[in-house]
Amino acid sequence: MSTPESRSVDAIYDSRKRMPAEVRVFRPVFRGQYGVVSAGHYLAAMAGHEILRRGGNAVDAGVAAGICINVTRPDGTSFGGVAPMIIYLAEAGRVTTIDGLGVWPKKATMDHYKTRLGGKLSPTGLDVCVTPAAADAWMTALARHGTMSFEQVIAPALDLAEHGFPVHDNLARAIRTYGDDLLRNCPTTAEVLMPNGVPPRPGEILRMPALARTFRSLIEAERRTAGTRAQRITAARDHFYKGPAAWAMDAFSRARGGLVTYEDIAAYAVQEGPPERIRFGDVEAYTCGPWCQGPSFAQILKLLEGFPLRDMGHNSPDYVHTLVECIKLGFADREGYYGDPNFVDVPMTALLSDAYCAERRGAVDRQRAYPGFPEPGRVPGYTPYIYQPPADEAPPPKAPVPAGEQSSDRRDTSYLAVIDRYGNIFSCTPSDNIIAAHVVPEVGTIISTRGRQSRIDPRHPSALGPGRRPRLTPNPALVLKDGQPYMAIGTPGGDSQVQAMVQVFLNIMVFGMDVQEAIEAPRLVTHSFPDSFYPHVYRPREVSLEAPVHDACAEDLIRRGHVVHRWSRLARDSTVCVVRRDPATGTLEAGADPRGPAYAAGW
Repeated sequence: MSTPESRSVDAIYDSRKRMPAEVRVFRPVFRGQYGVVSAGHYLAAMAGHEILRRGGNAVDAGVAAGICINVTRPDGTSFGGVAPMIIYLAEAGRVTTIDGLGVWPKKATMDHYKTRLGGKLSPTGLDVCVTPAAADAWMTALARHGTMSFEQVIAPALDLAEHGFPVHDNLARAIRTYGDDLLRNCPTTAEVLMPNGVPPRPGEILRMPALARTFRSLIEAERRTAGTRAQRITAARDHFYKGPAAWAMDAFSRARGGLVTYEDIAAYAVQEGPPERIRFGDVEAYTCGPWCQGPSFAQILKLLEGFPLRDMGHNSPDYVHTLVECIKLGFADREGYYGDPNFVDVPMTALLSDAYCAERRGAVDRQRAYPGFPEPGRVPGYTPYIYQPPADEAPPPKAPVPAGEQSSDRRDTSYLAVIDRYGNIFSCTPSDNIIAAHVVPEVGTIISTRGRQSRIDPRHPSALGPGRRPRLTPNPALVLKDGQPYMAIGTPGGDSQVQAMVQVFLNIMVFGMDVQEAIEAPRLVTHSFPDSFYPHVYRPREVSLEAPVHDACAEDLIRRGHVVHRWSRLARDSTVCVVRRDPATGTLEAGADPRGPAYAAGW
């Protein structure tokens, strides 16, 4: 009998079946010859497109678009936040990752959080801050793998910060929703987002003069440095991490009880390393390492590959149930094993192996939802962390939840992807919004709040501690086919990121949809695991469905033991972006999710 690795996807699943009738597409696929961009904001997509037209490669365009997102999506990202990225370098035929993730400061001991803070993390305090990372990630990627100067790629973002940009609907909604909290708890952030003291309306021009001054200072540092292009970019990077910005962050943090110091910032550097990888039919999916949740995307795909998904039918009860149960298994291993591999020995090779996934697949009951959160699988020589729900955790509802509308409007993260004419791929998921954080006035950005994803439990693989990276939810991915560049995929959405990415990937690879159809098809998300963000809420058996998923499917899921909620058609939890190269024609394609302000561009 042949193995999945020896067969193409089309051999495993009948690709001639029609697209599901439930998919109604609002946008066409964007196609180009020389480069395409899909980004979480339309102005960022246009900036990446402009860099490509000027001769830049995918990394140049990706960095330009990413820093624009730091300006235009303060409801999701920041220049002082995180920016994990995965890159395919066509000339070298190599995939590499840059973590773009800060580390806990030296003073961040378990004892400090247990004794002084009562074992809690503040949702808006500086006690959740780790070293800022996005700035270093952008400039390191550009210096090592780009072709243009920092001044060239930051020019679009500088213009947007200095002269302003029209506030988009999502940003206006987020500021309006949390405006009172900003004024009360984060006055320096309120000055940036509500300069007139009231939330801006959609279409009003919002400027970020302090951030623009920071950008200009980095350009000046690059200009006055002699040497190679990379050396000049490194000088700009050092100006941020060892110059006035770092000192301003130090003073701001100390004055408000934070732990991040100048020494922490000056000593920080992003880490570049190899990806994790699986085969799915005739493609290879690549993710970042277990310092983020990325490998769970790969593992869930391996679990699902053993089921006849196409025969089940898209978004059928069998398909949705199987998908949810495999997500639970993948997230059980995420909870039990994932952490910073500089401090934790994570058995990634075993977790992604065919044999292990085949064994885990046997835990799926085809007719009944797992009643709680599964325990992680057992890997010889390793002892996983076993999650125990708090004694006061609310039990799931005993009666089915009536169909209604559930909004899930997270305030975090964006995504962008680029593929250029040479086959280079740039895939990045910037995050850390400024709405739930304190802007350092002299710098115009925040100190990363990603510590919210660590655990105050020394037994947990993602326990906090000096120099450790929190287990990150942002997780960009890319795909090669027959060793050639094929696709990049990602999304915002916290714990729903992997779930949305898996569904869109399967829509393309199993159900034969084009990238835009795959993105716009109705999706689901389960919450039956401890949330990655403090206080790590656990909602057993809960599944949310977008409204176009038929009522009959919801009724069947309830019969199997799931607790079902309904979303409106345009739930804003995950706005997926995809870029792809057609292996047959070489044509480049891009799709962007109408659930948010994401757009595609190219030429």
